[in-house]
Amino acid sequence: MSAADKFLYVDRNPVNNPLAQADWATKKLVWVPSERLGFECGSVKEERGDECVVELADSGKKIRVNKDDIQKMNPPKFSKVEDMAELTCLNEASVLHNLKERYYSGLIYTYSGLFCVVINPYKNLPIYSEEIVDMYKGKKRHEMPPHIYAITDTSYRSMMQDREDQSILCTGESGAGKTENTKKVIQYLAHVASSHKTKKDQGELEKQLLQANPILEAFGNAKTVKNDNSSRFGKFIRINFDVNGYIVGANIETYLLEKSRAIRQAKDERTFHIFYYLLTGAGDKLRSELLLENYNNYRFLSNGNVTIPGQQDKDLFTETLEAFKIMSIPEDEQIGLLKVVASVLQLGNMSFKKERHTDQASMPDNTAAQKVSHLMGMNVTDFTRAILSPRIKVGRDYVQKAQTQEQAEFAVEALAKATYERMFRWLVMRINKALDKTKRQGASFIGILDIAGFEIFELNSFEQLCINYTNEKLQQLFNHTMFILEQEEYQREGIEWSFIDFGLDLQPCIDLIEKPASPPGILALLDEECWFPKATDKSFVEKVLQEQGTHPKFFKPKKLKDEADFCVIHYAGKVDYKADEWLMKNMDPLNDNVASLLNQSTDKFVSELWKDVDRIVGLDKVSMADMPGAFKTRKGMFRTVGQLYKEQLSKLMATLRNTNPNFVRCIIPNHEKKAGKLDPHLVLDQLRCNGVLEGIRICRQGFPNRIVFQEFRQRYEILTPNSIPKGFMDGKQACVLMIKSLELDPNLYRIGQSKVFFRAGVLAHLEEERDMKITDIIISFQAWCRGYVARKAFAKRQQQLTAMKVIQRNCAAYLKLRNWQWWRLFTKVKPLLQVSRQEEEMQAKDDELSKVKEKHLYAETQLREMEEKQHQLSAEKMALQEQLQAETELCAEAEEMRARLAARKQELEEILHDLEARVEEEEERAAQLSGERKKMQQNIGDLEQQLDEEEAARQKLQLEKVTLEAKMKKVEEDVMVLDDQNSKLNKEKKLLEERISEFTTNLTEEEEKSKSLQKLKTKHEAMITDLEDRLRREEKQRQELEKNRRKLDGDFNEIHDQIAELQAQIAELRAQLAKKEEELQAALARIEEEAAQKNLAQKKIREMEAQLSELQEDLELERQARTKAEKHRRDLGEELEALKTELEDTLDSTAAQQELRTKRETEVAHLKKTLDDEAKIHEQQLGEMRQKHSQAFDELNEQLEQAKRNKVSMEKAKQALESERNELAIEAQTLMQGKGDSEHRRKKAESLVQELQLKFSESERQRLEQAEKLAKSQAELESVSAVLCDVEGKSVKATKDCSAVESQLQDIQELLQEETRQKLSNSTRLRQLEDEQNNLREQLEEEEEAKKNVEKQLMTVQAQLLEMKKKVEQDAGSLETAEEAKKRYQRDLEASNQRLEEKCAAFEKLDKTKTRVQQELDDLLVDQDHLRQIVSNLEKKQKKFDQMLAEEKNISARYAEERDKAEAEAREKETRALALTRELDSLMDLKEETDRNNKLLRAEMEDLVSSTDDVGKSVHELEKAKRAMEQQLEEMKTQLEELEDELQGTEDAKLRLEVNMQAMKAQYERDLSGRDEMGEEKKRALVKQVREMEMELEDERKQRSAAVASRKKLELDLKELEVGIDMANKNRDEALKQLKKLQAQMKDLIRELEDTRMSREEILAQSKETEKKLKGMEAEMLQMQEELAAAERVKRQAQQERDELQDEINSQATKNAQVVEERRRLEARIAQLEEELEEEQCNTELTNDRLKKAMLQSDQMNVELAGERSTCQRVEGARCQLERQNKELKLKLQELEGTVKSKYKANMAALEAKLAQLEEQLDMETRERQGATKLVRRTEKKLKEVILQVDDERRNTEQYKDQVDKLNSRMKQLKRQLEEAEEEAQRANANRRKLQRELEDATESADSMTREVSTLKNKLRRGDLPFTVRRTVPRTGIESDEESETKSETPESPKP
Repeated sequence: MSAADKFLYVDRNPVNNPLAQADWATKKLVWVPSERLGFECGSVKEERGDECVVELADSGKKIRVNKDDIQKMNPPKFSKVEDMAELTCLNEASVLHNLKERYYSGLIYTYSGLFCVVINPYKNLPIYSEEIVDMYKGKKRHEMPPHIYAITDTSYRSMMQDREDQSILCTGESGAGKTENTKKVIQYLAHVASSHKTKKDQGELEKQLLQANPILEAFGNAKTVKNDNSSRFGKFIRINFDVNGYIVGANIETYLLEKSRAIRQAKDERTFHIFYYLLTGAGDKLRSELLLENYNNYRFLSNGNVTIPGQQDKDLFTETLEAFKIMSIPEDEQIGLLKVVASVLQLGNMSFKKERHTDQASMPDNTAAQKVSHLMGMNVTDFTRAILSPRIKVGRDYVQKAQTQEQAEFAVEALAKATYERMFRWLVMRINKALDKTKRQGASFIGILDIAGFEIFELNSFEQLCINYTNEKLQQLFNHTMFILEQEEYQREGIEWSFIDFGLDLQPCIDLIEKPASPPGILALLDEECWFPKATDKSFVEKVLQEQGTHPKFFKPKKLKDEADFCVIHYAGKVDYKADEWLMKNMDPLNDNVASLLNQSTDKFVSELWKDVDRIVGLDKVSMADMPGAFKTRKGMFRTVGQLYKEQLSKLMATLRNTNPNFVRCIIPNHEKKAGKLDPHLVLDQLRCNGVLEGIRICRQGFPNRIVFQEFRQRYEILTPNSIPKGFMDGKQACVLMIKSLELDPNLYRIGQSKVFFRAGVLAHLEEERDMKITDIIISFQAWCRGYVARKAFAKRQQQLTAMKVIQRNCAAYLKLRNWQWWRLFTKVKPLLQVSRQEEEMQAKDDELSKVKEKHLYAETQLREMEEKQHQLSAEKMALQEQLQAETELCAEAEEMRARLAARKQELEEILHDLEARVEEEEERAAQLSGERKKMQQNIGDLEQQLDEEEAARQKLQLEKVTLEAKMKKVEEDVMVLDDQNSKLNKEKKLLEERISEFTTNLTEEEEKSKSLQKLKTKHEAMITDLEDRLRREEKQRQELEKNRRKLDGDFNEIHDQIAELQAQIAELRAQLAKKEEELQAALARIEEEAAQKNLAQKKIREMEAQLSELQEDLELERQARTKAEKHRRDLGEELEALKTELEDTLDSTAAQQELRTKRETEVAHLKKTLDDEAKIHEQQLGEMRQKHSQAFDELNEQLEQAKRNKVSMEKAKQALESERNELAIEAQTLMQGKGDSEHRRKKAESLVQELQLKFSESERQRLEQAEKLAKSQAELESVSAVLCDVEGKSVKATKDCSAVESQLQDIQELLQEETRQKLSNSTRLRQLEDEQNNLREQLEEEEEAKKNVEKQLMTVQAQLLEMKKKVEQDAGSLETAEEAKKRYQRDLEASNQRLEEKCAAFEKLDKTKTRVQQELDDLLVDQDHLRQIVSNLEKKQKKFDQMLAEEKNISARYAEERDKAEAEAREKETRALALTRELDSLMDLKEETDRNNKLLRAEMEDLVSSTDDVGKSVHELEKAKRAMEQQLEEMKTQLEELEDELQGTEDAKLRLEVNMQAMKAQYERDLSGRDEMGEEKKRALVKQVREMEMELEDERKQRSAAVASRKKLELDLKELEVGIDMANKNRDEALKQLKKLQAQMKDLIRELEDTRMSREEILAQSKETEKKLKGMEAEMLQMQEELAAAERVKRQAQQERDELQDEINSQATKNAQVVEERRRLEARIAQLEEELEEEQCNTELTNDRLKKAMLQSDQMNVELAGERSTCQRVEGARCQLERQNKELKLKLQELEGTVKSKYKANMAALEAKLAQLEEQLDMETRERQGATKLVRRTEKKLKEVILQVDDERRNTEQYKDQVDKLNSRMKQLKRQLEEAEEEAQRANANRRKLQRELEDATESADSMTREVSTLKNKLRRGDLPFTVRRTVPRTGIESDEESETKSETPESPKP
């Protein structure tokens, strides 16, 4: 093994040790809790009830341990397992032991399901080299040992394959190695995904990506106690990749920078590295420029120069400067950064002192301030003044406030923190800008999250809450994704499982922190407290306890022991929080005076850092009070830290949810930073905080252990020897039989399609039984072996004994015969005899015969075998011949298909070229349309310039913009949800493709489906022909439209004539106005006299109001008395009921109690008397109040009668005015008829346009129907492809049908390609239709441009008329308000009215002319609405065009999906080709083996022929058989060669298909890129349009301000006119009548406007923006009308309020009478109740004591119950274990459990009954308290209502006064308005002449247009011009007919 392999791979030799397996099985090893080691190994010796005696393995000590504390140990085969999810015993001890063993072996990476757990080794390991990177590149996760590279590579590969964004989440404590692992991830991605092949040739982007980390570490990392290079901020690095997988950019987001470290540090800790780098590494020049000093001179460096071992700050400073250069940060910005760092250090040196007699702070030495101001480009005096005495806004003025020493120091520290934070944010932004400058477009990304893990300190602050909140959200994400993967596994295996979303387990805690309302969470309450002026940290804690006190995840600590304010129960445990300075941290205030100075700094870098000064929270919002955290806020909006972090986190979680997450959990092994040491308790706490144990908890809920069928059968078949019958059996059936014989509980296992799933602990139990079985078998085997060896040795000894005896006997005989002469002769003669040789020869012959027989038998057996093989080969030969025939047919078909594909390819290329050309044309047209649209918008802006009050419309538009943005966000969220669903569908698609191999279908069904597809094709073609016919019809209708346009031109001429008549009438009106001015001057004098009388009336009104206020005060006193009486009555009634219930129990009382009763009776009688006296006094007060009320009401009635008389006189005058108004209406009707005729003609033209739109919508519907049919055909095609894939899966198993299925696949691919052709043809035809529609649009737009030129001129007249209308309406409003005040004095003014009757006639004529002008204005408004409808129609068409583009994008996306499908099919074909090659190899091996067998047979045959002649016949037969076999072999060889040729042909066809697919892929990618560029251009155009709209809104604001100025001028004019109106009182009254008639007519006109508005809304349903503008205009019209009727409404309101007051007084009088009656009734009851009160109080005290005792008893019983329940659980656990070990004890245990349960049930029932009684009593008390609180709230509400009524009456009186004042001012303004009306009439005459000229020009241009249209139509019909020619009309000026004809003849597109 290499050096790196030791730290990656596990040594399996000790793991597979059989001794360890036997030791585990025999000793019953378990884990026991230990204070020192966390858990210790031990063996169970005895079991005594709930306890066990355990012998510790290390010390041999015996311990008694509770059974619940013991945790099971895994078998030795699971030692050092790479994935802890595979452990059969999933518990804390096993996880800790596995991590510890791996860590001590040098293996720092371990998987735990989705997690990758990393333990910091505190030394450098050789596992991060380039060789290791290459080793992990492209490998799957299970193929390689655990590593951060494996996690990164899997995320990279899944991103490339699935096109799904990935994320890697690294969390852990400080010093656990998060930053180092993120570095390794970036290093791996830069190596793997670099566009350059070698490291030397590494690109600039990759270098910048690697160099961004040192810069961030220098400015964001620091030395802490735990870690020398601790990241003091969280970051999310987003690396973007293109389609090819290369890095194209990156982006970094940071979270929660610990900016307080810049000003103070703990002991042995450092501030951020950059401070030390700068102080040690800066040269002399830089030190002088930055004014640097020694370490000890800086107060913010708390510990001076703290060095880090093994780190040189000077070298690191040069490295950071080089990194700046690589990131292309210029030197001026580098120096600006370093200046900010130096200024932060200098801020700490600013010292303040307290003056002697005051608390004011002073700065004795300002050298540090001079240095700071020099570095930051500020003035020293301004800087010191801003800190010592800043300007604070008090009300509307600014005041300089002196600061105390504490406030000044706090301001300086806040400034230092804020400057460093802003500098850090700027640096991150600058790095992002450098990393994201490439032009390549990112297709997907991998996000790396490096954020602090869960933190639990002794006391935790606001920062820990934010970090823990983040980890809660991340753990919820993990739980959700983990169980989704589990769910997918169960669905894939077909297991029934109810889905449990474990992410919801964490939702209560998340709601506790982040919920906005009902009830609000901690962050929401913190933000709410920041707005209250007197809020403190204590009030915040009290509010949290009040709102969240009952939350299950919230806990209130005990005040005596705990220093914490509240506790939150997180998933990792209970965390105590101390809320010190939370409000200050959340607001993060700054000295806004200093901030404004920094904003105006001469240094560009500093001013850029402080450019957003408006968003900060000023120190004037925070008052440094004695209480810490007390502050004041003003009403300026600011964003708190909690809100900003919550938004950041929500965005991060949204991105993470849309990615596929990978989780890395970093763990710190010890706090001493020693290698090879692991603190068990520390690791356990981190596992709990990091969520690893939470993941294990989720695993236990499901089936974590799973085994493949084959492995399960192979390993555990020994436990079920006779359950599986002999012969072949499917793996699933065998496993089912084995599990039945094992008698497992069905809840402990599930059987899937390929695996068996088990609950946690089941496999350990099976391992134990298997080990026991194996030990029994091995023991019996050893016994048999030993017996066999002993018997064999015994037989050998016996043979040795007999042999020894024989040898002894022969030796004795030899010794006797060796000297005998005859024996010697016999030994010499015997060899010479032949008899002995014959025996030897016979034996030799016998041996030969036996050998021959054996060979003969062997030959016969071989012959039989060969015959069998021959039969098999012949059958295979027949099958191969059949396959060959089928393959030859398929090859022929494939060649035909190839030829078709080539032809189709050429057709598609031609179609693509056409489409590209058309796309370019459409882009040009879109550009022209956008230009025209801009001009249209400019025209609309010109039309709306002279409208006065657009502010309401603008606000509505802003509101709608907000709603639209919300809708856009919702749409984006829906899009994200759809993307998630698409990704899930893609995953399901993959699963289905894997299952395809299990399904079979017939080829005949596929052929029928292909036929049905061809039928659909014919149907589509028929639909296309229908569409072409409809197109022809639309062309005819277009011609009819042109005719209608000519008619409209004639109508325009008629309208111009009418305008001329109107201008003549305006001239007449001017003459009449001059006469009226003289009459108005006389009327003004009379108005002044009326004003004096009005003042007297106001005095009377004030006196009446004072009387009313007194009456209301009396009413309030009565109401209060009534509510008190009701409260008293209810309290007494409740006490009565309680006393009655207790009296029944205590009837038998003593003599002493009777004496008490008599005393109480006397007291009750005394109370009755007092009550009677009070009742009499109250009645007297009521009588007095009634008299006062009656007097006030009489006075009010007299005033009402006077008002009625005035009203009658006014109505008579009104009738006379109405008669005159009718005459004017008759004249107006004549004008309206002419207008109606013109409108009728215009409506006809609009109806024609609507018909065209309907036809266009019908064509779009048909196109959508075609698209739906295409989608259906695609779905059918997908079903066909699914069926084909099923057939292909079967073909992998059965090699015989493989080639046939491949040919069928090719056929269906051709069908798919034909369908794509059909799609393309349909899309081209649809585009042709769109082109024709665009031509129609262009023609309509050209016509509308001519209309708009006329509209501009008309709008000027409209604006002038609108001003006239507004002036008249203002006059009407002022006259109506004066109406009520002057009705009382009408009798005195009758004489003056008779004198002014002559002048009234002239005034009436003026009113008639005004009505005519108003009618004309209405007509013009109607015309404007019609023109806006036309504009909205154009916008609708443009939106439809955008929808078409979106549909094209969808089509391109479908093509991309089809391309991916084709790639997948090509890969499957490659796998099939490989399978065929493997089968060929196997066949070749078989052939070689048959050749070898033939050679052996030949040799044996030759031996047989040479040996004997008797077997000649058989030899000849063998030779014949041999020849036949040789022939067959030759035939097989030829067949194999043919098969090889065919395979080569198929491979060639596959290669061709791949080439075609690559070409198609390239084309699709080009199309997609082109369409993406189109989409971006459209987005830019839309952004420009939005900006233009904003500019228009600003113009409207300016116009509105100008209109306000003009309005003020008009008001001044009206004041002058009031003098003339005093002389014309009678004329005024008659004018009032006429104005009322005008109002009636205006209402009718408004109704007509509403009808037209409804029709407009129906037409403009889609154009929301234009609708909202029109609604705003209509709202303004309604506001003007409401102002006319304002005075009448005020009067009605006053009368209604007076009536309501009368009703209330009457109702109160009746209620008071009822109260008196109820009081009398209650007095009788009270007399009875008060006697028994004292007696019952004693009883209640006794009952309260009893209740307390009962509560104590219930608490004791609850404790006992809890103990008994725990014992019950222990007994049940013991019962389950005993059932497994000994079945005979079941009956006894059940009896014992029954007895125990019966006892517990009896106790439980008694306790529950007591608890129920206590709860009922508590409920009664709570109900009583709730009733009392309700009564109090009702009375408070009534009091508030009365107060509000009084305030309303006062306001009404003030409004009356204001209205009288306004009347006087408006009467003066009327005179000036009349003068302006004359000037406007002159302007109207001039405008009329201009309009006539422009109309003549427009008619001439329209004639030229018609000529051009006719010439173009003729040319199009002849075919002279191409189809893409477009015509434009000049917008200004007049062109000759010849020029227009020449322009239409040219083929080039004219300039827009």
